Amino acid sequence: MSVMSKTPQSIDDLAAAVRAGDRVGLGRAITLIESTRPQDHARARALLKALLPDTGKAIRIGISGVPGAGKSTLIDQFGLNLIEAGHKVAVLAVDPTSSRTGGSILGDKTRMGRLASEANAYIRPSPAGSNLGGVTKTTRETIAIAEAAGFDVVLVETVGVGQSETAVSNMVDVYVVVAIPGAGDELQGIKRGLLELADIIAVNKADSDNVERANRAATEYRAALHILASGNAAWQPAVLTMSARDNTGLDTLWEKIGECHKTLTDAGVLDARRAEQAAAWMREIFEQRLLAAFKGGRRAAREYQDIEDQVREGTLTPAEGADALSELVGLKEPE
Repeated sequence: MSVMSKTPQSIDDLAAAVRAGDRVGLGRAITLIESTRPQDHARARALLKALLPDTGKAIRIGISGVPGAGKSTLIDQFGLNLIEAGHKVAVLAVDPTSSRTGGSILGDKTRMGRLASEANAYIRPSPAGSNLGGVTKTTRETIAIAEAAGFDVVLVETVGVGQSETAVSNMVDVYVVVAIPGAGDELQGIKRGLLELADIIAVNKADSDNVERANRAATEYRAALHILASGNAAWQPAVLTMSARDNTGLDTLWEKIGECHKTLTDAGVLDARRAEQAAAWMREIFEQRLLAAFKGGRRAAREYQDIEDQVREGTLTPAEGADALSELVGLKEPE
């Protein structure tokens, strides 16, 4: 064991451990792909390539919504229900990041205590960092590794609505927005873009004295969705009410998720969606590497910081700053 701790595990052995559902191996694999050390990047790519044939078999579900909507309570109970039905559930819970330490500050394993203790559940909290949309730069890779480990339902919980909802929708099959009673106020605060992306809107906390308000909220969401054009012709977004606290309406949520997934699959939309997601993944990786390579050179890094400082001070406009950066690498604006 002491030798293993000093010698990096071979990619073949690590891939085999992931396929076998070994939790230690799964954790090591995700740690590897999250690593920012340059020497780990090649090993991470090799691991993903080795596991690629074992991916793509899970239902990928995005869970988003305003703070206080009860996303973690929902996932905790929803995951328990799915496990009882025979599923293996992976939760990729992306936490807000501490500006001091860079670490996760909410601790999803404590917020989902019951689910975290289940043998057929795996919860991986990760700091969102500065990435928009409440997802990490390696969330897509983590989804693939979880699928290779045999998890047939992957839930991606985001920080919140975020500034870039498409970041979530570009990596899942079904996008669920968790809302709360009080639709009159909610509809003012929720972005139109989020409603357009949602496959399912689940109004949570439909319990106690909130049942009537939840039903009224659901009616208003349906009206709003009726006005907006549907994201695709194959599926009309569904609106339902539920109570994660009382475990009511969660079976209906799962039925709607399954119905949406089957409808999109039968219409060929899901394959097209995943193909586009793969292309978006490639573009994102390329853009990250391009920026890293640009800032990696000493002169470029120094000039980049100088130009950024001038933009902050107002002596250069953002457009002028972008022009100056483009000149550094010989880029010309298309005529």
